[in-house]
Amino acid sequence: MTAPTSSDPIMDAIGEAVTAGRAGDTTAARAQLLSLWASIGVNGDPLHRCTLAHYLADLYDDPAQALAWDVRALDAADALTDQRVQEHHAGLRIAGFYPSLHLNLADNYRRLGSFAAARTQITAARECSSALAQDPYGDLIRTAIDEVDEAIAKHDSTPRASAPGPAA
Repeated sequence: MTAPTSSDPIMDAIGEAVTAGRAGDTTAARAQLLSLWASIGVNGDPLHRCTLAHYLADLYDDPAQALAWDVRALDAADALTDQRVQEHHAGLRIAGFYPSLHLNLADNYRRLGSFAAARTQITAARECSSALAQDPYGDLIRTAIDEVDEAIAKHDSTPRASAPGPAA
């Protein structure tokens, strides 16, 4: 993938918070992202809202809290255009966001025991997965779609070992 097209202080700050969260400081990462969310607002740049909400959801062990942020991420993605995404990074397409967004919704609904809603979302994830590249990230998402699909079929609401988040 190519380098970012332009510098974006909000995306940089989101990236710093994500790095902190992945390093184990989920409390600080959550605080940073929530502070950014307060400054962005619900009507802010959809790329900022989508990215922030997507990563913030991963910082919650509670699937209900994660679900709230995953819904926000999907709503923001629906307001995004390829032009805006490519202003940030020339190699990105909005269609490539949807498999992961639907996967996360499916996994949270599954964890909450709402298997019909989970089935709807995992079906959507699978239907749009052709937008994923044949690369390690695409493979990761396709594998996770299969794992969540299987767990839904079994009515298994336990957390997946491979799921992102503080407990993973």
